[in-house]
Amino acid sequence: MLFFGFYFLFARTPEKKIFKNYLRSRRIMGIALLLLAANYSVHFFFEIRFKNADSAILMNLSTYFLCYYLFSSAMITLLDRFYITRKRSWTHIILWVIFSSISGVVLLLLPGGTVQKVALLALAAWLVIYGLVLARRVIVAYRRAVRIFDDTHADDLGAYIEWLSTFTYWALIFGVGCGLLTFLPDKYVFIWILSSIPFYSYLFYSYQNYLLFYEQVENAFEQDIQSEEELLTDTETEPEIVSEEEIPVSYTEIIEKVDNWIKTDGYVQKGLTIKELSEILHTNRTYLSAYIKTTYKMTFREWITGLRLEYAKNILKEHPEINVQKLAEASGFLSRSNFIKSFADKEGCTPAKWRKANLE
Repeated sequence: MLFFGFYFLFARTPEKKIFKNYLRSRRIMGIALLLLAANYSVHFFFEIRFKNADSAILMNLSTYFLCYYLFSSAMITLLDRFYITRKRSWTHIILWVIFSSISGVVLLLLPGGTVQKVALLALAAWLVIYGLVLARRVIVAYRRAVRIFDDTHADDLGAYIEWLSTFTYWALIFGVGCGLLTFLPDKYVFIWILSSIPFYSYLFYSYQNYLLFYEQVENAFEQDIQSEEELLTDTETEPEIVSEEEIPVSYTEIIEKVDNWIKTDGYVQKGLTIKELSEILHTNRTYLSAYIKTTYKMTFREWITGLRLEYAKNILKEHPEINVQKLAEASGFLSRSNFIKSFADKEGCTPAKWRKANLE
């Protein structure tokens, strides 16, 4: 954990301005990891649980409360660069001071007995609820980002940030579990420490892997991500002001434009966005998005993916010998793995199995 923490703090990233937000997120996570490493070190090397169990529990509660905020802030800032504000930071720091102070009073000043146990139960509930609230914020931010991507980009950019959702659920289970494990008898403390190894290893791997896709995702955020309030709520934004010149006089006009575009196989263009398509069709982006949702009952990405998959099946029929990599590229997919996943989701089998079942 010391290695992970120091690496997150000091390892270099590509010298591009766009990586500034990624670096900030990673440094916040690095601080959280070093705090937890210090906590584990005190337990492991100084055996504080065996010397003063109440002090050990106090240290755990205080550390977890602060790290919950650091973890969630690091994750959300990858999805919303405006999430971290001075007001929000001070609010959580004050909450941490209050929580730690009350925990100290309960554990060190209250006499053992029913009152102390009830107070400890209340503190544990507070910690769990706090963690749940922060985890919900991460999940809401993640889902909002995926919806934005699906409505505006043909490629599955949501797959690049899926680890954020997976890690959040894992962190929630692990965090609550650690909060409960801190009350276990001293002889079981090794379970609490060993359980952290796969968790933090996955975190490190995810951050490193995300570096490969971060620039692409951040460029998409540059175009489409919305304000802090919109990201963390489900409220609808006001539609764009559309001029009369931009709006087709009827659905007939846009239907004709879309049909002609489909006939020319324009959907195989890699990295296609709804903004680019609206420019190609000489129509308004908001109007085009509404047309796709109304007519096809699906998002922009789902619609383009369906067209690409039909195109891929036609190629397979004409050229059954083509390999999957070339087929994915010809159909407009960014990667072979994404093509296979999309194909399997729709057809229930891989392209190779579909070819065998339908063409042999």
